[in-house]
Amino acid sequence: MRGYAEIPVPPGVHLLDPRTVPQFEVPLPDALDPAFKFPSNTQVAIHAFSQDLGLTGLSPQPKPTRLYGYGRSAGDATYPGKTFDVPNGGAHTVTWRNALPTGTPHLLPVDNTIHTAWSASEGPSPYTFPTDLPVVTHLHGGYTDSGSDGFPEFAQMRVQGGRITVIYDRQEAATLWYHDHALGITRLNVYAGLVGFNIVRDEFDTGDAATNSPKLPAHPYEQLIVVQDRMFTDDFQLYFPSAPLTAIELFGPADYPDPTVMAEFFGNHIIVNGKAWAVLDVEPRLYRLRFLNGCDSRFLNMSINGLGFLAIGTDQGLLNAPVRIRAINLAPAERLDVLIDFSKAAGETLVLKNDAPGTLPDPLVLNPRTTGRIMAFRVGSAVTDTANNAVPRRLRGGAGLPPALPPPPAFDPVDPPPGITVRQVVLYEGTDPMGRIKPVLGTLQGPLMWSDPTTETIAFNATEIWEIYNTTEDAHPIHLHLVAARIVNRQRIEVEKFVPGPGAAPPPLCGRPKAPKAEENGRKDTFKAYAGTVTRIIATFDKRGTWVWHCHILSHEDHEMMRRFTVA
Repeated sequence: MRGYAEIPVPPGVHLLDPRTVPQFEVPLPDALDPAFKFPSNTQVAIHAFSQDLGLTGLSPQPKPTRLYGYGRSAGDATYPGKTFDVPNGGAHTVTWRNALPTGTPHLLPVDNTIHTAWSASEGPSPYTFPTDLPVVTHLHGGYTDSGSDGFPEFAQMRVQGGRITVIYDRQEAATLWYHDHALGITRLNVYAGLVGFNIVRDEFDTGDAATNSPKLPAHPYEQLIVVQDRMFTDDFQLYFPSAPLTAIELFGPADYPDPTVMAEFFGNHIIVNGKAWAVLDVEPRLYRLRFLNGCDSRFLNMSINGLGFLAIGTDQGLLNAPVRIRAINLAPAERLDVLIDFSKAAGETLVLKNDAPGTLPDPLVLNPRTTGRIMAFRVGSAVTDTANNAVPRRLRGGAGLPPALPPPPAFDPVDPPPGITVRQVVLYEGTDPMGRIKPVLGTLQGPLMWSDPTTETIAFNATEIWEIYNTTEDAHPIHLHLVAARIVNRQRIEVEKFVPGPGAAPPPLCGRPKAPKAEENGRKDTFKAYAGTVTRIIATFDKRGTWVWHCHILSHEDHEMMRRFTVA
């Protein structure tokens, strides 16, 4: 099996060996530090800058890594971007501005053979780099009007100095994040550093130990953790595979310049809150950790030997009660809010490991000594503050707590609930005109491209159950903008008996439906759609406009596994 040193790269390019990078030396950056927060109702620009990612441990990197980042000024830019920690249900206004340099190429190689924000259809683009560097910011999980959602083809942000002011509406407390969403280069812009947290607070989950209801740990015992994977050259610069020989090795035909469209991307370095294999110093007490999988394609199944977790919240807010879990299982873009008790590990260093499988052979995807490790927790011997140091029995549905979530409705595909529209959508996999693997979305009639007419037109204020049939061989994290939905159930399907076309019936079902896992049984915006399975979700669409739904494997999203839906 090939190691990264053996992957074909252009002459003169040498990759950084992840085995040479020190692990668990560099402190985990505190994304809730008051000095690392954007104020609400502010202006934020996208800048080119450089940052030490800890690739040489505590010794300064001889060369900082060139990145794109969010900041109120060029000197304020960081990776990840500073945290929005927003009270009053997250309602605030942000003016996003493109301050990337004009007249220079993108930081990473741009593949102009796909449909992008500046071209009308798939094929060689009429847009020529390096005139402008398009960006548009999306608040993932945000409850926003369509004009504030960061539509992938927004033109306002294509040119240097372009700006757009957006309004984020009030919603329930949740772990949201913001990232770039420019069509065709989302994977590149996010890879270059355009990502950050947006924590929504409300009258219950306030972030203050004295007023939190339920009594959850508050900062510094509340921490945000975003996990991403990257590749680097030996001078510590980002490397995104783009040589034709590399492309052929990893994902298929690539006889053209700058092939960066691949079936999936897996980096060989783990970056947590902007640092390689970081360590968090903790006290031997209860902590609240909010995890975000910010990877392009990598799924995460994170655990600590001998220590479990209590899941307390999903993408869009708190569960009804804590749920004991062995591992934190996240697809790209999913979040999980957990409690972890370090009281029995005083004086120990605990390694958070990952054993989620990928679709490429080891060690390209998972090496136990590198990508099989995420970060470490260095447990001290003394507790300095015992506030909110006990696990709440209930998170919702009691005095002073947010309302309890009702169970998802029972669903019989033969006799669906009255007043609810049942909509079938399908995940397909094929090849594009260049022979590359191309997973796409569609209906029972067949696969559809981004530029095809909208097929999901929804009545205002309608509640719908979406049946998401996955006919591919891979799991896909499906993200719907606008809504906070619930998983109803999942059920196996007979893919081989499904024939798409006019009047087609859904794939035949197998066995009985399975309820979502207990830690999934909350409000969510991103859902694992497993191979050979129908995943049923329910949501109410209560704003008028146009949004998108897509796979959140960024390499799939950029290669057109994305469609519009309209609430009319």
